Amino acid sequence: MENSNCSPFHVSPETEKFLCERLLDQSQPISERFRALFSLRNLRGSAPRSALIQATRDKSNLLAHEAAFALGQMQDAEAIPALEAILYDYSLHPIVRHEAAEALGAIGLECNVPLLTNSLVSDPAQEVRETCELALSRIEELKNTSISDSSPFLSVDPAAPAASSSIQELREVLLNEDRSMYERYAALFALRNLGEDDAVFAIVESLGSNSALLRHEVAYVLGQLQNQKASDALSQVLQDKNEHPMVRHEAAEALGSIADSQCVALLEEFTKDPEPIVAQSCEVALSMLEFERSGKSFEYLFMQAPPAQQVSH
Repeated sequence: MENSNCSPFHVSPETEKFLCERLLDQSQPISERFRALFSLRNLRGSAPRSALIQATRDKSNLLAHEAAFALGQMQDAEAIPALEAILYDYSLHPIVRHEAAEALGAIGLECNVPLLTNSLVSDPAQEVRETCELALSRIEELKNTSISDSSPFLSVDPAAPAASSSIQELREVLLNEDRSMYERYAALFALRNLGEDDAVFAIVESLGSNSALLRHEVAYVLGQLQNQKASDALSQVLQDKNEHPMVRHEAAEALGSIADSQCVALLEEFTKDPEPIVAQSCEVALSMLEFERSGKSFEYLFMQAPPAQQVSH
């Protein structure tokens, strides 16, 4: 999952067409397709929405899940029927269906409650059921308290940060397997927003949680924080072949955000991982880092026409 929730901006019709085609062009390297995806999530309208919806059925589960995530971050109600179809399509990878459920929660409309409730009861994948639980709690809280989506990390989070300001109290909730998933997520985001080293250490501890869903969100949050003190723990996650791919993938992206020499060497090694979700995550993370170090944007931002050298890679 990548941060978004940026204000939409306008590009030329030619650029919009280029981005949609680049996203869906399976002959392009995965990093180029992600560049298009990260650009399209900042646009609005039927063409970007349609391209992202098509991408949710891509043979790359990494790209497909990121497209579903983007639709949620855009909070586009027009995408609800497509997200419902993804959630109920058991032929799709659980990482994609989980992201569809999270997106329905991010959109936050009452009409999504029956869709999520059905899956909460009947879905065969634990990570999807837990995501539905989270999404339902978020929609309920939206009704009662008006959650603010103005996250300091520019993301529409699956839970509002907990009110407690005590790191120890938040740590206890986050590590308590008997607390609801929503409460633990709320503690996680509160610790993230505090951001100090003790908060980071508490977050790292929760990488031992029983829930793969929570562990993947923990890795995502550590990537948002970009705190080098988390790199050893994230490296262990990436190297653990028995860990859920959704957790390893988030660890890879987080290591790309931290980006010290040890992290980069590990990402280069795991571009050859037999799990495509992990290998592609490492490839995308390294590409993003290369753009950042060259002072360029990974996204095709503010591009008004597709330059010739970018049309054919």
